[in-house]
Amino acid sequence: MGRRRAPELYRAPFPLYALQVDPSTGLLIAAGGGGAAKTGIKNGVHFLQLERINGRLSASLLHSHDTETRATMNLALAGDILAAGQDAHCQLLRFQAHQQKGNKAEKAGSKEQGPRQRKGAAPAEKKCGAETQHEGLELRVENLQAVQTDFSSDPLQKVVCFNHDNTLLATGGTDGYVRVWKVPSLEKVLEFKAHEGEIEDLALGPDGKLVTVGRDLKASVWQKNQLVTQLHWQENGPTFSSTPYRYQACRFGQVPDQPAGLRLFTVQIPHKRLRQPPPCYLTAWDGSNFLPLRTKSCGHEVISCLNVSESGTFLGLGTVTGSVAIYIAFSLQGVFLCGSCFCCVSGLLL
Repeated sequence: MGRRRAPELYRAPFPLYALQVDPSTGLLIAAGGGGAAKTGIKNGVHFLQLERINGRLSASLLHSHDTETRATMNLALAGDILAAGQDAHCQLLRFQAHQQKGNKAEKAGSKEQGPRQRKGAAPAEKKCGAETQHEGLELRVENLQAVQTDFSSDPLQKVVCFNHDNTLLATGGTDGYVRVWKVPSLEKVLEFKAHEGEIEDLALGPDGKLVTVGRDLKASVWQKNQLVTQLHWQENGPTFSSTPYRYQACRFGQVPDQPAGLRLFTVQIPHKRLRQPPPCYLTAWDGSNFLPLRTKSCGHEVISCLNVSESGTFLGLGTVTGSVAIYIAFSLQGVFLCGSCFCCVSGLLL
């Protein structure tokens, strides 16, 4: 399969680490930054309006939310609430988009005018918002609660996700602990040690089960803080005596045409980088008994992220070298490969 170069949709003024697409408004939400280092690279969350112009997809900056000294490394979306992983903290943001009523002056936060400006935000402890207008659409963004979610010697939140009804969110980071929080109060309701070392990814299923994958080469299924089972992807797949693999990503997805059906998908990558890298693997699991259904090689480029389309039909993979691949969820057959930004898989909308 030949690699195609995707047309550039938008170039951010900072390194991009996370993307989300809001299905209700069609907004593309991009986040990242240069962190606390005084390099001149800003930190922010950008809200982009997607449009088709002369048959081509275009993105225009609708609103820029300044995150001050913290770069957003991971994002989760629940309705109008964003959970942003910033260093060792999780910051909740609320955004509201609505049609403009008349020509109002821009409100709160900046003396500059125009849709491409950066909005100055007040410190997180002060609940403050900024409002921007852009061609008939108004967007307001405000900081909600924030909480520290990781407590290692070098703390970093690596992943965040909401549960099926958006009443809870789970976080994981470098200290190996899963912590579950109420939304939007961020009151902690559960905390337990899931892995020795960093948690790479986690996924919450509709039945309350939680899957975690970590640097300790393990993937575990939990019911609250009780271990249900551990995953063993090589039971019906390839075995490598000399090449240890670790789980890099996990996602639940529905089974098309089966309302009660559930699948789990995981990505396995070589634990160590080798001069001649072995392939990475993609595995589909039964979402009820967590037995592996099928495993397919997904190339020699190291996979960094995974997502599942809302319908459960397609999988998106991103690599550390900047490629994006689309796979059919049922067969794990690859259908598309392009050179793009690795984090764009986070905003997969199919």
